[in-house]
Amino acid sequence: MVLACILVCCQAGKYKDVAAELRKAAGVKRAFGVHGRWDVVAEIEVADLKMLSETVLKLHGLPGVRATETLISL
Repeated sequence: MVLACILVCCQAGKYKDVAAELRKAAGVKRAFGVHGRWDVVAEIEVADLKMLSETVLKLHGLPGVRATETLISL
């Protein structure tokens, strides 16, 4: 099992839409807006690193997402 936090930088005014879409994605346990350098944090739980990589690539391609950073807990 791999746990991760995905930090998401959004286009201006898009953080609510991005958080809502993230909540729909497989493996995402929570997604919420934050203040600071990042706009949204998503907590993810997946089976392995390969699945994490596939999930992050999908999330990075969502409309309104400018950049992501992944923090992994093995």
